Amino acid sequence: MTDALGWRAKFGVIVPSTNTIVQPEFDGMRPPGVTNHVSRIHIPDIPLHNDEDFNRLIALILAAQQEAITRVLTCAPDRIVLGISAETFWHGLDASRALRRDIEAETGLGLSMGADACDAALKVYGARRIGVITPYQPVGDENVRRFFAESGYEVVALRGLRSASPTLIAHETEATLRAAIQEVNLPEAEAIVQVGTNLSMARLAGEAERWLGKPVLAINTAIYWHALRAMGIADPVPGWGSLLAEH
Repeated sequence: MTDALGWRAKFGVIVPSTNTIVQPEFDGMRPPGVTNHVSRIHIPDIPLHNDEDFNRLIALILAAQQEAITRVLTCAPDRIVLGISAETFWHGLDASRALRRDIEAETGLGLSMGADACDAALKVYGARRIGVITPYQPVGDENVRRFFAESGYEVVALRGLRSASPTLIAHETEATLRAAIQEVNLPEAEAIVQVGTNLSMARLAGEAERWLGKPVLAINTAIYWHALRAMGIADPVPGWGSLLAEH
């Protein structure tokens, strides 16, 4: 017997409690027979004015993450999907790999997370020189740069939006995101990557590919694509860009 609705896959999705974008975007990408089960990491909506504030946010997420993972395991998911971006880039490639190993060892399940998913998606397109958009403070931007550099990519342009709190990341407007895309779309950029899972850019990224004629990868799309393909689910899902529709 299988789950009545999640007969192909049940994803245990871990998100910060302040995140309002991952859940609706993942649900919009969900093929028939796949279900998403969200467990929230309790964090306060602290101000983010500088690097010290952002480092504190990462520490709060890491301190509360275990409880959220333990909670979601009670629904017997088939895979863990980490709907958090910054911690997966933090301290570079080796630390990212260690994070994945630790969660997989703890849960006994495969894990899809932002840094891995972006790397896998960029490999699909053969892109090595990238423009990057983040909602982070400078310390977050530097950790993203470090991960991509250690993974063999060149970040030719980066726009950090410096959103004023975790919740306010989701308030960044489409106009702001369009301007950020244009800013990092240098001629030498072979692809554009958006990180920060509470930044609502998945639909816009799909549209931007048509304007620019190059891959524009929203991290939520990349994470969900990675999770589906890891479960052997290859349904094309239109409306979110070429990654989910064609690969």
